[in-house]
Amino acid sequence: MSDVNKEVFNAYEVIKNGGIILYPTDTVWGIGCDATNEEAVKRIFELKKRAESKSMIILVNNDRLLYQVFKNIPQVAFDILDCSDKPTTLILDHPAKVAKNLIASDDSLGIRIVNTPFCYNLIERMKRPLVSTSANISGMPTPVQFKDISDEIKNGVDYIVGLDQERKSEKSSTIIKLTSDSKVTIIRK
Repeated sequence: MSDVNKEVFNAYEVIKNGGIILYPTDTVWGIGCDATNEEAVKRIFELKKRAESKSMIILVNNDRLLYQVFKNIPQVAFDILDCSDKPTTLILDHPAKVAKNLIASDDSLGIRIVNTPFCYNLIERMKRPLVSTSANISGMPTPVQFKDISDEIKNGVDYIVGLDQERKSEKSSTIIKLTSDSKVTIIRK
């Protein structure tokens, strides 16, 4: 069994039992759980000391899961994703089939399609979206390397993925908000 497959198996076992993990995303290290498990999502908010009014994002690995969460996706969303040369998070309206405490007060949710081997394979195994939020206490700087993650975060998760712990991430994803009427707002470049 490859290292990636072993880590996917271990992380999946934790997540399917309602646990939360610390894992490398396509950008920075993230804290994650099953995006349909409201209690697990609540634990992440508590670990980060983050107000539930500040939403988190979810990761999917294909259009099928994207359409499972959002029924009406503006065409411009696909245009942006096709033209993007870096990881891009889209905030879309009217999500469904996810934990209610993930959905922002304006009925929107951030989503990113990932294809890095660990994230892709974990989501494929879960057959549902994966929560992703930076591995820091709310208000503190986002860690660019595993070694920069606080012990409080490391000790607060149920499993730490043993991959890419030496990798340095330069920055987080671009964030673009798209409303149902195709209004585009760049939140973070």
